[in-house]
Amino acid sequence: MNHKGILLVLSGPSGSGKDSILNKLAQKDQGIIISTSMTTRQPREWEQDGTSYYFVNEEYFKKKIDTGQMLEYAMYGGHYYGTPKAPVDEWLAEGKTVVLKIEVQGAQKIRDMYPDSVSVFLMPPSMAILEQRLKRRETEDPDEIARRLAIAVFEIKQCTLYDYFVINDELDEAVDNIYSIIKAEKLKTLRMKEIICEVIKDA
Repeated sequence: MNHKGILLVLSGPSGSGKDSILNKLAQKDQGIIISTSMTTRQPREWEQDGTSYYFVNEEYFKKKIDTGQMLEYAMYGGHYYGTPKAPVDEWLAEGKTVVLKIEVQGAQKIRDMYPDSVSVFLMPPSMAILEQRLKRRETEDPDEIARRLAIAVFEIKQCTLYDYFVINDELDEAVDNIYSIIKAEKLKTLRMKEIICEVIKDA
């Protein structure tokens, strides 16, 4: 029924569970497309190029910026992260729900470029639990964990800029909450103008 897709921005601190949420959302609804971001950081042990991220070097990333092929980009933890533009616009034109996993800096740029986008901040239950999750990954040393926790405090302070926030305490419940947001947004009258006109045109 909806001719135009929905762009959903998902942000949250490192360790808040964004990837787990996105994997389950994509399984829940084939109309939900998870946009793959590009980064200059090295892949973690379990990550796959082209699925988790597009892992590229800094020279390649900067060339994409210079040629206007990045929807947004930001420096986070000493590495570039960004979103290729063309696929997102194509999916939206097809009426898909496109989810972008974006850092706080990039999220603001998306909200400015796409005023009708929907933004969700994924919140950890507590800083103590966030620290436990980061330690459990065993991919960062203590100094890196401390740095990520400091960044998390800054990011959480920005959550009031988002349309919604969801606490990821129980994974399935958090997924259901975000899916409910998507379903509700699809039914907003502002998104249904074409359909409303179709219904009443012959009245």
